[in-house]
Amino acid sequence: MSSALFIEQMLNGLQFGVMLFLMAAGLTLIFGVMGLINLAHGSFYMVGAFACAAVAAATGSFWLGLAASLAAAAAAGAIVELLVVRRLYDRDHLDQVLATFALILIFSEGTRWLFGSFPLYLDIPPVLAGAVDLPGGARYQLYRLAIIAVGVAVAAGLYLLISKTRLGMQIRAGQSDREMIGALGVDIRTLYTIVFALGAALAGLAGALVGALQSVQVGMGEPVLILAFVVIVIGGIGSIKGALVGAILVGLVDTLGRFLLPKAFALAMGASQGATVGAALASMLIYIVMALILAFRPQGLFAANT
Repeated sequence: MSSALFIEQMLNGLQFGVMLFLMAAGLTLIFGVMGLINLAHGSFYMVGAFACAAVAAATGSFWLGLAASLAAAAAAGAIVELLVVRRLYDRDHLDQVLATFALILIFSEGTRWLFGSFPLYLDIPPVLAGAVDLPGGARYQLYRLAIIAVGVAVAAGLYLLISKTRLGMQIRAGQSDREMIGALGVDIRTLYTIVFALGAALAGLAGALVGALQSVQVGMGEPVLILAFVVIVIGGIGSIKGALVGAILVGLVDTLGRFLLPKAFALAMGASQGATVGAALASMLIYIVMALILAFRPQGLFAANT
């Protein structure tokens, strides 16, 4: 195995982790502030991808599509919060799970009705269509590096928002004592709508960015949602820092596990059987890591509000 190939897989894992962070950051904000289990978060990922693909196809501009993905996902999140989620805050988690699972079905069938059952395809913008040289002579896709850069910028922006702004102060206070900030005059309903729309916009951004690497299709958000829940459990529910660290950890473990384990088992068991066993173990690896972390730190790697 060459060093260039290993570096390429590391970057793939980092890019995958950044995409998971965009999903998990919104999800951990929503759960941390509102105490809401939102199974429909993956639907906003799908909404962002479809909005980007549709607008890019109509206008020929990926950047307009990207702006549309943010607007569409944020608007969908605000509407869902106003019409459905607002009635669930005082209900138990089972009611929240059932209601948001119903939203998954509504979004999936609504998207199928609007766009049909066939996947859409989103082209990488020409300015990011090239590749850069890696150590060892390999080349790496510039667009994937751009996704990593966007993730780092979003992480920095969220840090500044949460730690340096009045809205961030209200979000942190809402995580600790929502009744108190309501008593102090903060419009808690408006705050919840803003947080929910922000979380949905981040999910929509992730869907739009990944849409250029894979097909845009109905149901694309559900597999990513499962991994996003793994990320926030590992990182610590309510922690943006934990979401970032957990996402990078999951991205690297999953990508390198799928790359290295089949090769390692093939050395001891033969190519065919080793590849089968290695692939099966690689698919379980992130859940094994999650179980080990929770065995020693049941609250996750970081506390809420960090």
